Amino acid sequence: MADASIDAVLIQIDSTGQLALGVVLALIMFGVALDLRLGDFIEVFRRPLAPLSGLAAQLLVLPAVTWAITMLLQPQPSVALGMIVVAACPGGNLSNLMTHMAKGNTALSVSMTGMSSILAIVTTPLNILFWASLNPATAVLLRQVSIEPVSFLGSTVLLLGLPMAAGMLTVRYWPVLATRLRRPFQILSFLFLIVFIVGATVANGRSFTAFLSQVLPLVVLHNTIAVLIGWLAARLWRLNDFDTRAMTIEVSMHNSGLGLALILNHFDALGGAALIAAGWGIWHIVSGWGLAAWWQYRDRRRVAAS
Repeated sequence: MADASIDAVLIQIDSTGQLALGVVLALIMFGVALDLRLGDFIEVFRRPLAPLSGLAAQLLVLPAVTWAITMLLQPQPSVALGMIVVAACPGGNLSNLMTHMAKGNTALSVSMTGMSSILAIVTTPLNILFWASLNPATAVLLRQVSIEPVSFLGSTVLLLGLPMAAGMLTVRYWPVLATRLRRPFQILSFLFLIVFIVGATVANGRSFTAFLSQVLPLVVLHNTIAVLIGWLAARLWRLNDFDTRAMTIEVSMHNSGLGLALILNHFDALGGAALIAAGWGIWHIVSGWGLAAWWQYRDRRRVAAS
């Protein structure tokens, strides 16, 4: 059971702060859209089995399994909510880089990231509301922070959908501008995550031990299960090794910056939930790099043995 003091890790945010976070969230989604291309979606329809099975694992199976984990382990409600929020988020752009490093199917990774980001406009709020409402502990939190399902769904669709559309229109009609903006927005998204992690650590040093002992193990367990879900889904559909690497990494790397922004903006900056999202933001880079390094090592051994 996590310590209740974890929920005091991040300060409460007033209406001005919530507005600022909403703007940051919109900028994050605009930056994600700058990486999307029409060709990414054409690839999905050209070879639908791999991306669609991967999306099902990411958007349907992982949130359901996450809910089951929260029911079985019964972590602190805010921590459980954070796990559900992260599981509901789409793939992150870093998964494309890790897939490339792992010599996996980068085109598949990019197409899955693009599709999950578009679908997240609806699937992210729906998954959060549905699975959080099925866990009595997190259902209480939804009521405590006054989350009205219809208004939350509507505001999230607008907050994610409008900047996503703006980003894709920029790519379509002003490609040179999109190229110039892409890198700064990627850096902004990463810095947003790091600033809140560092700020929380500095301002709440006493809670850092609780994070390491109670929250981080859940992050590692949760991410490991996501890795297994991605790998098992690829094996179930008998995908080749090239596609398996991409799907495994894609399902296990989420846009935790989006999750953190949602928690800070809609869920009263609950410390346990925020630390889960922040922890994911760091750990999934470690696990993604580890997977890529393992596959690189295995490839070198195969070449040496041949």
